[in-house]
Amino acid sequence: MLTKAPKGTKDILPGSVEAWQYLEKKFFEITRAYGFNELRTPTIEHTELFQRGVGETTDVVEKQMYTFEDYGHRSITLRPEGTAGAVRAYLENKIYAAVQPTKYSYEINCFRYEKPQSGRLREFHQFGIELFGSSDMLADAEVIALANDFLRGLGLKKLELHINSIGCPTCRAAYRKVLQDFLRPNFDSFCDTCKVRFDKNPMRILDCKSPECQKLVEGAPVMLDYLCDDCKTAFEDLKTNLTSFDVEYVIDPGIVRGLDYYTKTAFEFVSTDIGAQGTVCGGGRYDNLIEELGGPSIPGVGFGLGIERLLLVLQAEGIELPEENHTDAIVIFLGDAAKPTAIEILNHLRKAGLRAIIDVNARGMKGQFKYADKSGAKYAIILGDEELETREANVKDLVSGEQCKVAFESLTDYIK
Repeated sequence: MLTKAPKGTKDILPGSVEAWQYLEKKFFEITRAYGFNELRTPTIEHTELFQRGVGETTDVVEKQMYTFEDYGHRSITLRPEGTAGAVRAYLENKIYAAVQPTKYSYEINCFRYEKPQSGRLREFHQFGIELFGSSDMLADAEVIALANDFLRGLGLKKLELHINSIGCPTCRAAYRKVLQDFLRPNFDSFCDTCKVRFDKNPMRILDCKSPECQKLVEGAPVMLDYLCDDCKTAFEDLKTNLTSFDVEYVIDPGIVRGLDYYTKTAFEFVSTDIGAQGTVCGGGRYDNLIEELGGPSIPGVGFGLGIERLLLVLQAEGIELPEENHTDAIVIFLGDAAKPTAIEILNHLRKAGLRAIIDVNARGMKGQFKYADKSGAKYAIILGDEELETREANVKDLVSGEQCKVAFESLTDYIK
Protein backbone atom coordinates (compact mmCIF):
# COMPACT_ATOMS: atom_id res chain seq x y z
CA MET A 1 0.00 0.00 0.00
CA LEU A 2 2.94 2.32 0.66
CA THR A 3 3.78 2.57 -3.05
CA LYS A 4 0.22 2.49 -4.42
CA ALA A 5 -1.98 5.58 -4.82
CA PRO A 6 -5.35 5.46 -3.01
CA LYS A 7 -8.19 3.95 -5.04
CA GLY A 8 -9.80 6.49 -7.34
CA THR A 9 -6.75 8.77 -7.55
CA LYS A 10 -4.18 9.08 -10.33
CA ASP A 11 -0.70 10.49 -10.81
CA ILE A 12 -0.32 12.95 -13.67
CA LEU A 13 3.14 12.22 -15.02
CA PRO A 14 5.38 14.00 -17.55
CA GLY A 15 4.10 12.98 -20.95
CA SER A 16 0.52 13.52 -19.72
CA VAL A 17 0.84 16.71 -17.71
CA GLU A 18 1.66 18.72 -20.84
CA ALA A 19 -1.91 18.24 -22.07
CA TRP A 20 -3.19 19.54 -18.73
CA GLN A 21 -0.91 22.58 -18.97
CA TYR A 22 -2.17 23.32 -22.46
CA LEU A 23 -5.82 23.13 -21.33
CA GLU A 24 -5.07 25.34 -18.31
CA LYS A 25 -3.44 27.93 -20.54
CA LYS A 26 -6.36 27.96 -22.98
CA PHE A 27 -9.01 28.05 -20.25
CA PHE A 28 -7.53 31.03 -18.43
CA GLU A 29 -6.89 32.84 -21.71
CA ILE A 30 -10.58 32.70 -22.60
CA THR A 31 -11.82 33.49 -19.09
CA ARG A 32 -9.61 36.58 -19.03
CA ALA A 33 -10.99 37.58 -22.43
CA TYR A 34 -14.49 37.35 -20.93
CA GLY A 35 -13.46 39.46 -17.91
CA PHE A 36 -13.20 36.70 -15.29
CA ASN A 37 -10.48 36.87 -12.64
CA GLU A 38 -8.86 33.79 -11.10
CA LEU A 39 -9.92 32.74 -7.59
CA ARG A 40 -8.09 30.21 -5.40
CA THR A 41 -9.89 28.74 -2.40
CA PRO A 42 -8.86 26.14 0.22
CA THR A 43 -9.20 22.42 -0.44
CA ILE A 44 -10.96 22.03 2.92
CA GLU A 45 -14.04 23.85 4.20
CA HIS A 46 -16.37 23.53 7.17
CA THR A 47 -18.80 20.68 6.51
CA GLU A 48 -21.84 22.89 7.13
CA LEU A 49 -20.96 24.95 4.05
CA PHE A 50 -21.69 22.00 1.77
CA GLN A 51 -24.65 20.75 3.80
CA ARG A 52 -26.37 24.12 3.49
CA GLY A 53 -25.11 25.03 0.04
CA VAL A 54 -25.06 21.81 -1.97
CA GLY A 55 -28.15 20.37 -0.28
CA GLU A 56 -28.70 17.54 2.18
CA THR A 57 -30.83 15.53 -0.29
CA THR A 58 -28.04 15.29 -2.87
CA ASP A 59 -25.91 12.19 -3.39
CA VAL A 60 -22.87 14.39 -2.81
CA VAL A 61 -23.84 15.26 0.77
CA GLU A 62 -25.64 12.01 1.59
CA LYS A 63 -23.05 9.53 0.37
CA GLN A 64 -19.94 11.01 -1.22
CA MET A 65 -18.24 13.62 0.97
CA TYR A 66 -14.87 13.03 2.58
CA THR A 67 -15.61 14.41 6.05
CA PHE A 68 -13.48 14.19 9.20
CA GLU A 69 -13.10 15.79 12.60
CA ASP A 70 -9.91 17.81 13.07
CA TYR A 71 -7.91 18.15 16.28
CA GLY A 72 -10.09 21.09 17.31
CA HIS A 73 -13.20 18.87 17.06
CA ARG A 74 -14.46 20.77 14.00
CA SER A 75 -16.17 18.91 11.17
CA ILE A 76 -14.10 19.48 8.03
CA THR A 77 -14.79 18.30 4.47
CA LEU A 78 -12.61 18.00 1.39
CA ARG A 79 -14.45 20.09 -1.19
CA PRO A 80 -16.74 18.03 -3.45
CA GLU A 81 -17.42 20.97 -5.81
CA GLY A 82 -16.36 24.57 -6.36
CA THR A 83 -19.35 26.91 -6.11
CA ALA A 84 -19.93 26.75 -2.34
CA GLY A 85 -16.28 27.67 -1.60
CA ALA A 86 -16.39 30.53 -4.10
CA VAL A 87 -19.54 31.91 -2.43
CA ARG A 88 -17.94 31.56 0.99
CA ALA A 89 -14.89 33.57 -0.18
CA TYR A 90 -17.19 36.17 -1.75
CA LEU A 91 -19.07 36.61 1.54
CA GLU A 92 -16.14 36.39 3.95
CA ASN A 93 -14.20 39.05 2.05
CA LYS A 94 -17.31 41.24 1.59
CA ILE A 95 -16.85 41.41 -2.18
CA TYR A 96 -20.62 41.97 -2.45
CA ALA A 97 -20.05 45.53 -1.19
CA ALA A 98 -18.18 46.41 -4.40
CA VAL A 99 -19.76 47.23 -7.77
CA GLN A 100 -21.28 44.08 -9.26
CA PRO A 101 -21.09 41.75 -11.10
CA THR A 102 -18.17 39.77 -9.69
CA LYS A 103 -16.67 37.25 -12.12
CA TYR A 104 -14.43 34.39 -10.92
CA SER A 105 -12.64 31.59 -12.73
CA TYR A 106 -10.78 28.72 -11.09
CA GLU A 107 -9.14 25.33 -11.41
CA ILE A 108 -9.59 23.00 -8.44
CA ASN A 109 -9.27 19.41 -7.30
CA CYS A 110 -12.42 17.91 -5.77
CA PHE A 111 -13.14 14.76 -3.77
CA ARG A 112 -16.14 12.44 -3.83
CA TYR A 113 -16.36 8.92 -2.49
CA GLU A 114 -17.92 6.94 -5.31
CA LYS A 115 -17.12 3.92 -7.46
CA PRO A 116 -14.19 4.81 -9.74
CA GLN A 117 -14.84 4.36 -13.46
CA SER A 118 -13.88 5.92 -16.75
CA GLY A 119 -14.16 9.70 -16.38
CA ARG A 120 -15.13 9.49 -12.70
CA LEU A 121 -12.48 9.45 -9.96
CA ARG A 122 -12.49 10.03 -6.21
CA GLU A 123 -10.07 12.89 -6.68
CA PHE A 124 -10.95 14.76 -9.85
CA HIS A 125 -10.23 18.18 -11.30
CA GLN A 126 -12.48 20.93 -12.57
CA PHE A 127 -12.37 24.23 -14.34
CA GLY A 128 -15.11 26.51 -13.08
CA ILE A 129 -16.53 30.00 -13.35
CA GLU A 130 -18.96 31.92 -11.16
CA LEU A 131 -20.73 35.17 -11.96
CA PHE A 132 -22.32 36.90 -8.96
CA GLY A 133 -24.64 39.90 -9.02
CA SER A 134 -26.78 39.70 -12.16
CA SER A 135 -30.32 38.38 -12.56
CA ASP A 136 -30.36 39.12 -16.29
CA MET A 137 -30.31 36.12 -18.62
CA LEU A 138 -27.48 37.81 -20.49
CA ALA A 139 -25.25 36.59 -17.65
CA ASP A 140 -26.41 32.98 -18.17
CA ALA A 141 -25.84 33.23 -21.90
CA GLU A 142 -22.36 34.68 -21.42
CA VAL A 143 -21.39 31.85 -19.05
CA ILE A 144 -22.64 29.27 -21.56
CA ALA A 145 -20.98 31.07 -24.49
CA LEU A 146 -17.67 31.01 -22.64
CA ALA A 147 -17.88 27.25 -22.15
CA ASN A 148 -18.93 26.82 -25.77
CA ASP A 149 -16.03 28.92 -27.07
CA PHE A 150 -13.53 27.04 -24.91
CA LEU A 151 -14.74 23.58 -25.96
CA ARG A 152 -15.18 24.42 -29.65
CA GLY A 153 -11.81 26.17 -29.64
CA LEU A 154 -10.16 22.88 -28.73
CA GLY A 155 -11.57 21.38 -31.92
CA LEU A 156 -14.44 19.41 -30.36
CA LYS A 157 -17.35 18.82 -32.73
CA LYS A 158 -19.36 15.93 -31.23
CA LEU A 159 -20.81 17.95 -28.37
CA GLU A 160 -24.35 19.17 -27.81
CA LEU A 161 -25.48 21.94 -25.50
CA HIS A 162 -28.62 20.88 -23.62
CA ILE A 163 -30.60 23.56 -21.75
CA ASN A 164 -33.58 23.50 -19.41
CA SER A 165 -35.35 25.64 -16.85
CA ILE A 166 -35.96 24.07 -13.46
CA GLY A 167 -38.02 27.02 -12.28
CA CYS A 168 -37.97 28.91 -9.01
CA PRO A 169 -39.50 28.22 -5.57
CA THR A 170 -42.76 29.84 -6.72
CA CYS A 171 -43.48 27.59 -9.69
CA ARG A 172 -41.77 24.54 -8.22
CA ALA A 173 -44.41 24.33 -5.49
CA ALA A 174 -47.15 23.53 -8.04
CA TYR A 175 -44.86 21.21 -9.98
CA ARG A 176 -43.83 19.38 -6.82
CA LYS A 177 -47.45 18.34 -6.13
CA VAL A 178 -48.03 17.18 -9.72
CA LEU A 179 -44.78 15.24 -9.74
CA GLN A 180 -45.52 13.54 -6.42
CA ASP A 181 -48.95 12.53 -7.72
CA PHE A 182 -47.25 10.93 -10.73
CA LEU A 183 -44.62 9.12 -8.64
CA ARG A 184 -46.85 7.96 -5.77
CA PRO A 185 -48.37 4.83 -7.42
CA ASN A 186 -44.85 3.37 -7.86
CA PHE A 187 -43.47 4.57 -4.53
CA ASP A 188 -42.67 1.08 -3.21
CA SER A 189 -40.66 0.25 -6.34
CA PHE A 190 -38.22 3.16 -6.00
CA CYS A 191 -34.78 2.75 -4.42
CA ASP A 192 -34.40 3.70 -0.75
CA THR A 193 -32.70 6.99 -1.65
CA CYS A 194 -35.59 8.04 -3.89
CA LYS A 195 -38.12 7.11 -1.21
CA VAL A 196 -36.44 9.63 1.10
CA ARG A 197 -36.37 12.21 -1.68
CA PHE A 198 -40.11 11.81 -2.34
CA ASP A 199 -40.97 14.17 0.53
CA LYS A 200 -37.74 16.16 0.78
CA ASN A 201 -37.09 16.95 -2.89
CA PRO A 202 -39.03 14.84 -5.42
CA MET A 203 -37.39 16.54 -8.42
CA ARG A 204 -34.14 14.83 -7.45
CA ILE A 205 -35.79 11.46 -8.18
CA LEU A 206 -35.68 12.40 -11.87
CA ASP A 207 -31.88 12.53 -11.59
CA CYS A 208 -31.47 9.08 -9.98
CA LYS A 209 -28.89 6.94 -11.77
CA SER A 210 -30.65 3.64 -10.97
CA PRO A 211 -31.93 2.04 -14.23
CA GLU A 212 -35.04 0.80 -12.37
CA CYS A 213 -35.85 4.30 -11.12
CA GLN A 214 -35.21 5.77 -14.57
CA LYS A 215 -37.87 3.45 -16.02
CA LEU A 216 -40.34 4.47 -13.33
CA VAL A 217 -40.00 8.19 -14.14
CA GLU A 218 -40.55 7.77 -17.89
CA GLY A 219 -43.40 10.03 -18.96
CA ALA A 220 -43.16 12.18 -15.82
CA PRO A 221 -44.52 15.74 -16.07
CA VAL A 222 -41.83 18.26 -16.99
CA MET A 223 -40.99 21.47 -15.20
CA LEU A 224 -41.17 23.52 -18.43
CA ASP A 225 -44.95 23.03 -18.46
CA TYR A 226 -45.34 24.53 -14.98
CA LEU A 227 -43.07 27.57 -15.13
CA CYS A 228 -44.38 30.82 -13.65
CA ASP A 229 -44.52 33.87 -15.93
CA ASP A 230 -41.18 35.19 -14.66
CA CYS A 231 -39.38 31.89 -15.32
CA LYS A 232 -41.02 31.53 -18.74
CA THR A 233 -39.82 35.00 -19.71
CA ALA A 234 -36.34 34.25 -18.39
CA PHE A 235 -36.09 31.02 -20.40
CA GLU A 236 -37.19 32.80 -23.58
CA ASP A 237 -34.61 35.53 -22.92
CA LEU A 238 -31.92 32.86 -22.47
CA LYS A 239 -32.74 31.28 -25.81
CA THR A 240 -32.73 34.65 -27.56
CA ASN A 241 -29.37 35.58 -26.03
CA LEU A 242 -27.80 32.22 -26.96
CA THR A 243 -28.92 32.75 -30.55
CA SER A 244 -27.30 36.21 -30.49
CA PHE A 245 -24.07 34.60 -29.22
CA ASP A 246 -24.34 32.12 -32.14
CA VAL A 247 -24.54 29.18 -29.72
CA GLU A 248 -26.61 26.19 -30.84
CA TYR A 249 -28.68 24.35 -28.21
CA VAL A 250 -31.15 21.55 -27.61
CA ILE A 251 -34.01 21.94 -25.10
CA ASP A 252 -33.81 18.96 -22.73
CA PRO A 253 -36.53 18.80 -20.03
CA GLY A 254 -34.66 15.93 -18.36
CA ILE A 255 -31.81 18.08 -17.08
CA VAL A 256 -32.15 18.53 -13.32
CA ARG A 257 -28.48 18.78 -12.24
CA GLY A 258 -27.25 16.98 -9.15
CA LEU A 259 -27.02 19.89 -6.72
CA ASP A 260 -29.93 21.49 -4.90
CA TYR A 261 -28.94 25.11 -5.30
CA TYR A 262 -29.91 25.49 -8.97
CA THR A 263 -32.86 27.69 -10.04
CA LYS A 264 -34.14 28.60 -13.51
CA THR A 265 -31.29 27.87 -15.96
CA ALA A 266 -29.71 24.42 -16.01
CA PHE A 267 -27.41 23.30 -18.82
CA GLU A 268 -24.98 20.57 -19.86
CA PHE A 269 -22.51 20.05 -22.67
CA VAL A 270 -22.93 16.39 -23.57
CA SER A 271 -20.71 14.07 -25.61
CA THR A 272 -21.82 10.74 -27.06
CA ASP A 273 -18.22 9.56 -27.39
CA ILE A 274 -17.38 8.58 -23.79
CA GLY A 275 -20.23 6.27 -22.85
CA ALA A 276 -22.36 6.76 -19.74
CA GLN A 277 -20.29 9.64 -18.35
CA GLY A 278 -21.21 11.92 -21.24
CA THR A 279 -21.57 15.26 -19.43
CA VAL A 280 -18.35 17.22 -19.83
CA CYS A 281 -19.55 20.58 -18.49
CA GLY A 282 -22.63 21.43 -16.44
CA GLY A 283 -23.98 24.41 -14.62
CA GLY A 284 -26.79 26.87 -14.19
CA ARG A 285 -28.28 29.67 -12.14
CA TYR A 286 -28.47 29.77 -8.35
CA ASP A 287 -30.36 32.88 -7.28
CA ASN A 288 -30.86 31.89 -3.64
CA LEU A 289 -27.56 30.25 -2.69
CA ILE A 290 -25.73 33.34 -1.48
CA GLU A 291 -28.64 34.30 0.76
CA GLU A 292 -28.96 30.71 2.06
CA LEU A 293 -25.31 30.84 3.10
CA GLY A 294 -25.88 33.95 5.17
CA GLY A 295 -25.26 36.72 2.65
CA PRO A 296 -27.47 39.32 1.01
CA SER A 297 -29.93 38.41 -1.74
CA ILE A 298 -27.56 38.25 -4.70
CA PRO A 299 -28.07 35.98 -7.73
CA GLY A 300 -25.38 33.85 -9.32
CA VAL A 301 -24.67 31.62 -12.30
CA GLY A 302 -21.74 29.38 -13.22
CA PHE A 303 -20.45 26.02 -14.37
CA GLY A 304 -18.04 23.20 -13.57
CA LEU A 305 -16.07 21.47 -16.32
CA GLY A 306 -14.41 18.13 -15.58
CA ILE A 307 -10.84 18.03 -16.87
CA GLU A 308 -10.50 14.22 -16.83
CA ARG A 309 -13.71 13.90 -18.84
CA LEU A 310 -12.59 16.61 -21.23
CA LEU A 311 -9.39 14.68 -21.92
CA LEU A 312 -11.43 11.53 -22.60
CA VAL A 313 -13.62 13.41 -25.10
CA LEU A 314 -10.58 14.90 -26.83
CA GLN A 315 -9.08 11.43 -27.10
CA ALA A 316 -12.36 9.95 -28.40
CA GLU A 317 -12.48 12.58 -31.15
CA GLY A 318 -8.83 11.96 -32.04
CA ILE A 319 -7.74 15.49 -31.10
CA GLU A 320 -4.06 15.77 -30.16
CA LEU A 321 -3.14 18.83 -28.12
CA PRO A 322 -0.01 20.79 -29.12
CA GLU A 323 3.20 19.87 -27.30
CA GLU A 324 4.47 23.10 -25.78
CA ASN A 325 6.91 21.79 -23.17
CA HIS A 326 9.90 20.99 -25.37
CA THR A 327 13.59 21.37 -24.54
CA ASP A 328 15.35 23.89 -26.76
CA ALA A 329 18.93 22.81 -26.15
CA ILE A 330 21.22 20.55 -24.16
CA VAL A 331 24.77 21.63 -23.36
CA ILE A 332 27.13 18.68 -23.70
CA PHE A 333 30.63 19.05 -22.25
CA LEU A 334 33.64 16.73 -22.54
CA GLY A 335 36.02 16.84 -19.57
CA ASP A 336 36.18 18.89 -16.40
CA ALA A 337 37.90 21.80 -18.13
CA ALA A 338 34.79 22.47 -20.24
CA LYS A 339 32.35 22.30 -17.33
CA PRO A 340 32.58 25.96 -16.13
CA THR A 341 32.06 27.27 -19.68
CA ALA A 342 29.19 24.84 -20.22
CA ILE A 343 27.48 26.15 -17.08
CA GLU A 344 28.06 29.74 -18.19
CA ILE A 345 26.45 29.06 -21.60
CA LEU A 346 23.58 27.21 -19.89
CA ASN A 347 22.91 30.25 -17.70
CA HIS A 348 22.86 32.60 -20.71
CA LEU A 349 20.37 30.38 -22.53
CA ARG A 350 18.04 30.16 -19.55
CA LYS A 351 18.18 33.88 -18.80
CA ALA A 352 17.19 34.49 -22.42
CA GLY A 353 14.02 32.47 -21.82
CA LEU A 354 15.17 29.29 -23.55
CA ARG A 355 14.58 25.83 -22.10
CA ALA A 356 18.06 24.45 -21.67
CA ILE A 357 19.42 21.46 -19.76
CA ILE A 358 22.75 19.87 -18.83
CA ASP A 359 23.57 16.33 -17.73
CA VAL A 360 24.05 16.70 -13.97
CA ASN A 361 25.52 13.18 -13.91
CA ALA A 362 28.42 14.43 -16.06
CA ARG A 363 28.55 11.21 -18.11
CA GLY A 364 30.69 10.69 -21.20
CA MET A 365 29.60 11.84 -24.65
CA LYS A 366 27.62 8.68 -25.41
CA GLY A 367 25.70 8.93 -22.12
CA GLN A 368 25.01 12.64 -22.62
CA PHE A 369 23.64 12.07 -26.11
CA LYS A 370 21.36 9.32 -24.78
CA TYR A 371 20.09 11.83 -22.22
CA ALA A 372 19.59 14.36 -25.05
CA ASP A 373 17.42 11.85 -26.95
CA LYS A 374 15.31 11.19 -23.85
CA SER A 375 14.83 14.90 -23.19
CA GLY A 376 13.59 15.64 -26.71
CA ALA A 377 16.03 18.53 -27.03
CA LYS A 378 16.15 20.21 -30.45
CA TYR A 379 19.80 21.17 -30.37
CA ALA A 380 22.99 19.92 -28.72
CA ILE A 381 25.70 22.46 -27.92
CA ILE A 382 28.96 20.48 -27.73
CA LEU A 383 32.02 21.73 -25.86
CA GLY A 384 35.47 20.16 -25.63
CA ASP A 385 39.09 21.30 -25.52
CA GLU A 386 39.08 22.44 -29.14
CA GLU A 387 35.89 24.46 -28.68
CA LEU A 388 37.35 26.17 -25.61
CA GLU A 389 40.40 27.27 -27.64
CA THR A 390 38.44 28.60 -30.62
CA ARG A 391 35.52 29.81 -28.48
CA GLU A 392 33.17 28.24 -31.01
CA ALA A 393 30.79 25.45 -30.05
CA ASN A 394 29.68 22.61 -32.24
CA VAL A 395 25.89 22.87 -32.51
CA LYS A 396 24.05 19.79 -33.73
CA ASP A 397 20.44 19.83 -34.92
CA LEU A 398 19.13 16.68 -33.24
CA VAL A 399 16.24 16.40 -35.69
CA SER A 400 18.05 16.75 -39.02
CA GLY A 401 21.52 15.72 -37.82
CA GLU A 402 23.13 18.82 -39.37
CA GLN A 403 26.03 20.34 -37.45
CA CYS A 404 27.80 23.70 -37.54
CA LYS A 405 30.13 25.89 -35.49
CA VAL A 406 28.74 28.90 -33.61
CA ALA A 407 30.68 31.50 -31.62
CA PHE A 408 29.97 31.39 -27.86
CA GLU A 409 28.56 34.92 -27.86
CA SER A 410 26.15 34.06 -30.68
CA LEU A 411 24.76 30.82 -29.24
CA THR A 412 21.67 32.34 -27.65
CA ASP A 413 20.61 34.13 -30.84
CA TYR A 414 21.33 31.05 -32.92
CA ILE A 415 19.21 28.74 -30.76
CA LYS A 416 16.40 31.31 -30.66
